[in-house]
Amino acid sequence: MKRTSALSFGLRATLSSGLVATALLASCSSPSSSDTTVGTTNASDTTAAAAPVAPANSPLQVVAQFREPQMVGVAVLPDGRIFADFPRWDNNPVAPVAEVGPNSSVKPYPDANWCTWNETVRNEPQKHWICPQSVYADKAGMLWVLDPASPGLKGTVPGGPKLVKIDPATNKVVQNISIPESVASRKSYLNDVRIDTQNNYAYITESGVGSLVVVDLKSGKARKLLATHPSMMGDTTLNIKADGHEMIDPTGKRARFNADGIALSQDLQYLYWKPLTSYKLFRIKTEALRNPALSDAQLGQQIEDLGKVSACDGMEIDAQNNLYLTAFEDHSIKRRTPDGKIETVLQDPRLEWPDTFAFTADGTMYVTTSAIHKTPTWNKGVGKQDQPYTIFKMQLPK
Repeated sequence: MKRTSALSFGLRATLSSGLVATALLASCSSPSSSDTTVGTTNASDTTAAAAPVAPANSPLQVVAQFREPQMVGVAVLPDGRIFADFPRWDNNPVAPVAEVGPNSSVKPYPDANWCTWNETVRNEPQKHWICPQSVYADKAGMLWVLDPASPGLKGTVPGGPKLVKIDPATNKVVQNISIPESVASRKSYLNDVRIDTQNNYAYITESGVGSLVVVDLKSGKARKLLATHPSMMGDTTLNIKADGHEMIDPTGKRARFNADGIALSQDLQYLYWKPLTSYKLFRIKTEALRNPALSDAQLGQQIEDLGKVSACDGMEIDAQNNLYLTAFEDHSIKRRTPDGKIETVLQDPRLEWPDTFAFTADGTMYVTTSAIHKTPTWNKGVGKQDQPYTIFKMQLPK
């Protein structure tokens, strides 16, 4: 499938960076059958090199691969069902949220109607995936989809930003929370979500403006917190690299990606986050985030700077409270132990921009690759993706 714009850095972009996206494809047609296998043809404007080769004895196992469209997120249910999301950035996927089947097949989820976004449904932005960014399975086995509703990263569709809960037992939407424009502005990009099933709250990183969004799942009320606080903002003074090359956009600006990675401690007492283009990690007590009486200034005083970690995209915490990070600068997965030690879990050249984690109760780690650094935005308009977007899995190390 031909790439249609140079703005494929996707979820991690800050709209304030000055980049201008070209038009998104006009429509999303429904699939002709219930299952589709994603094609493996290279994009016509892509200069592909030899794909990286697995090192000897790599623990990573390929679960699924997709040449196009670009895939970023993964969620795995207790019964083993796997879901992925394909945002509407440069491409217009038939299944922007999909259940992944054998041989990398994808089934639009929860159905083809939800996956349709074209002129015929423009007046129903809450009933369709516009640009879904994140899929997440909570501890109760429910699937959540976060839709920032900013196709092509050109700005949110009015009425479109939403957090949606789906019951996989029935494949039906059971809760649909609209995020108002006062919380998710036109320049916002809701990025990643964690669900606290004990207190019934959702915590969301928002990378367009740079903020946290906290949602009371009982009332459906969402609040924007800490907007443009230093802990939310990417650092443009850093020489952030991928594949050894500094990420410079077509205007000559260094990449600046705001609040992105997010994780909840196992006891639900702390929320961790970091801007993508930053080497700093932060956390705050979730109790403070749930207190509407606290001002941003008061919340800011409770933020803990946990020091230096790798630049990373996704984060997740295991049962032992090790914080895992997808370290894209050196094709690795790292973890921060509870005592603050940084360890390299593995390094594999196939981890071309490792993106999002999903951990399962049996100790399996799933991780996606989105190859954001290979997209045209960061390569003078020429896509250089040299392998399919991949879902890997491996056992979590002890």
